[in-house]
Amino acid sequence: MASDNEGAAFFAGLVIGGLVGAALALLLAPQSGEETRAQIRDRSLEYKDRAEEGYLEARQRATEAGHRAQEQVGVLQERGKEAFEKGKQSAVDVVEKGKQSATEAIEKGKQTAAETLEKGKQTAAETLEKGKQTAAGAIEKGKQSVAQVRSRGKDDAVQETAETG
Repeated sequence: MASDNEGAAFFAGLVIGGLVGAALALLLAPQSGEETRAQIRDRSLEYKDRAEEGYLEARQRATEAGHRAQEQVGVLQERGKEAFEKGKQSAVDVVEKGKQSATEAIEKGKQTAAETLEKGKQTAAETLEKGKQTAAGAIEKGKQSVAQVRSRGKDDAVQETAETG
């Protein structure tokens, strides 16, 4: 786009320089006043036409450059939209993966808690069973001790009765 502006400026300078040079050549050439004026008029009309053509050409080039710039802006906007959509989709994917990972972790935690609870119940049941067995053994030994004490008490009573009697 900058090269189009430089080209238009160069062309404008070329046209203006040509006009000034032609006017000076006509004025300095040895001719009659009438011929010089007619020649200046003809040349000025010719240069005016050339200047208009140059202006129209420069305008056309500027219009084309504007259209190209608009097309490029459209392409860049479309690329930006596509990049935004890709980024948005990537973010959605990451969030979904995060949700899935969290759900899996929760389920794994629930499973581990259930297993730990089951092991705790089993351990408690085993401990309770051992406690029952220990208590039953202690009760049995207590009964045996009571029986021995009673038996000794009877033996002592019989012996006392025999001694007193």
